Amino acid sequence: MEVAILILALLFVAFVSLGVYASVKAVGAAKRRVDRTISQARRTVEETTLRARSIGQTGVAGELAQLRVKLRTSIRATHEALQAGVAEDASLSESVALFQRLSAHARELDDELRQLERDPDRARVAERLPELRERLERITHSADSLRWAARDRARKFAEDDLASLSEQIDMESGALRHWSTVDPGPGPGPDSVADPASGAGGAGAVGSAGSGVPQTGAQRGAAMPAPESAPAPPVQEPTQAIEPPKPADPGQRFAYPWQKRTGQARPEATS
Repeated sequence: MEVAILILALLFVAFVSLGVYASVKAVGAAKRRVDRTISQARRTVEETTLRARSIGQTGVAGELAQLRVKLRTSIRATHEALQAGVAEDASLSESVALFQRLSAHARELDDELRQLERDPDRARVAERLPELRERLERITHSADSLRWAARDRARKFAEDDLASLSEQIDMESGALRHWSTVDPGPGPGPDSVADPASGAGGAGAVGSAGSGVPQTGAQRGAAMPAPESAPAPPVQEPTQAIEPPKPADPGQRFAYPWQKRTGQARPEATS
């Protein structure tokens, strides 16, 4: 009884632990999903605000907003291109590592531009704009180079695969149409063997027809081959009945060996 109670207690504890673990994992996944959604929403709102500033504002503030929009657009496009390519081509892992280092510089520049947007000294900010613009051009040029290199590599692989596939399909199509490459003419059949008599008769008929001379009925009959007659059945000779040989004396009756002899005296006994 105590063993059964202990087993039930252990099963209860195991189920409770499993339920707590599953709950914690579910809560963690939901929290990460909510954080991701909040980050995306915040990023979307910030980008929309930056685009509005770059269009609506003028002067130093508008130029700073344009630089941030350009930097973010280039970095995001490169990130999406590399993430899509590394799933199919493992050789892009080195490019992804380089892009991560480039993204760190892009984040530093974006933070610096954000701080300069709030700086009240517009004259000092205007003096630093050429340097900031040069840094942004270097970062965006590197990001664009990585992005277009990854796209060119994927396009090259796709073209090579398509060329190889087209060649294989052409070979298979040629194999399926084997009758169009080899088309032997019909060979002579058993019915095509010409009979010498019929050939001669046909030649004679053709010759006479080609000569233009009218033929009589006898000539046409001679030109046509005579039909083959069926072989006659063998003649059976009539069977003759077996007759007994005739005796020399007409009055004497012939006796067969198996018949009993009557009227013949028996030899007398000597005793």
